[in-house]
Amino acid sequence: MNQFFYLIPALTILTGALTLMFMSMYERFTVKNFIVVSSIFLIVALGFTLSNVNSSYSVQPFESLLNGVLTFDTFSNFFNILLIAGTLLTLLIGEHYFQHRSYFKGEFFSILLFALFGMMLLAYANELITAYIALEIASFSVYIMVGYNSDDSKRVEAIFKYLVLGSFIGAFYLLGVVLIYGATQSTNLADISKFISMANSNEMILVYIGLTLMLFTFLFKIAAFPFQAWVLDVYRGAPMVITAYMASIFKIAIFSFFLRTLLSYISPIIDFWDEILTVIIVLTLVFGTWLAVTQKIVKRMLAASSIVHTGYLLLAFIALSYKDGQIINIDSAYATMFYLIAYLLSALGTFGLASHIISETNVKVTYDDFKGLAKQRPFLAAMMTIFLLSLAGIPSTIGFIGKFYVFTEAINAGYIVLTTIAIFATIVSVYYYFKLIAMMYFYPPKDECISEEFNDKRVSTYAIAFVAILTILGGIGSAIVFFIPAMNIDEIINLAQLAVQSLFIK
Repeated sequence: MNQFFYLIPALTILTGALTLMFMSMYERFTVKNFIVVSSIFLIVALGFTLSNVNSSYSVQPFESLLNGVLTFDTFSNFFNILLIAGTLLTLLIGEHYFQHRSYFKGEFFSILLFALFGMMLLAYANELITAYIALEIASFSVYIMVGYNSDDSKRVEAIFKYLVLGSFIGAFYLLGVVLIYGATQSTNLADISKFISMANSNEMILVYIGLTLMLFTFLFKIAAFPFQAWVLDVYRGAPMVITAYMASIFKIAIFSFFLRTLLSYISPIIDFWDEILTVIIVLTLVFGTWLAVTQKIVKRMLAASSIVHTGYLLLAFIALSYKDGQIINIDSAYATMFYLIAYLLSALGTFGLASHIISETNVKVTYDDFKGLAKQRPFLAAMMTIFLLSLAGIPSTIGFIGKFYVFTEAINAGYIVLTTIAIFATIVSVYYYFKLIAMMYFYPPKDECISEEFNDKRVSTYAIAFVAILTILGGIGSAIVFFIPAMNIDEIINLAQLAVQSLFIK
């Protein structure tokens, strides 16, 4: 296959971002025009990534030009499918929200595609500086989108808090890279892996410190304890659609790089951080659960619950190493990848549906504001219920299957106490998710929150319905949808297996 073919998805997104940037110079283009153009580029890029979905490959095209800093393989292709599809769904779900907020202009959609381009590069990266550049491209794009409406004080507060903390934690990453380079004389992950396999304990000190500093960046970006302080205020201040984007898609990009690093390059020392991660997982689950239970604003509750889901993902992450530290638990990698899909659908659906509901009004803020929604708009209430059930891990949803895989692999790896705590956090989550369901179905609507003549026959409604269908089909698995491979649980696991196996192609 022509080496240029592997570059096409990323180049398509970059071309789309530049096209939208030049289009934004002209006032005659409407927000709808920008959504359509963005969607076209995303669909084209998605088509190219899907053409390789069943292929097992690992190449470094144009090595003389790119110097081997990017690896195009089935693993990166798997994550790029999630990133592109998630961005496309974000656009479609937010269609109504974008058109009813006058501050959204053409350059916003250009920035959205630049963020996606950075995330795709992060999935390809196998060199530390390249990964940092990709991460900063994505991060700065997200910073701008968070504070895009500069007239709103909450947006301004959110962007400054996120920007300052994000830049500060980025310095930890760079310091870690410097220390690793000092020890290994390289920033290429393959060279670092060779050094690790041959070095003695004294030569590894700088590597351990450097990787630990990089771990801090990873924990900050996914909002794990104690780096979660920014989440509630930033998620609350950001536009609802961007909150959905940050909570789901950005996390996928972060995990794509660090999962590649752990599995393919530093697996011999993977158990070094087990004690640290054990404490972090417990505190992330406990603190996130406490925050979620105490919130009265729905958006803040969902933000706090995202911290809890980070704890579940870290549980799958730590289960990559068995207690003896000698064997890599590859099945846990599959569980991590499946859970990322499950959380993508559930979080994108929940935040996206909330943005759709409030797209013409700002009154749907607290739990009380959602009272009687099932009587006003039963279709939307039913879809919200599906997403909340999935986040809570109720059977017949993809969230249940995701939690089942994660908990099973954690128990197999010997982390029984951690799994018990995670199960307890799941039980508690039923309270704050079902509280919102109860408000929608068992209480009369507040007079000031009743909205008449709302047109739900829109692109965003159909996109949300599509995500809700995927959430259910991902939960009922092979029993009913065996004839649709793309919606088959076994097929998703097979694709995850194929992706992970490509990491070991030499």
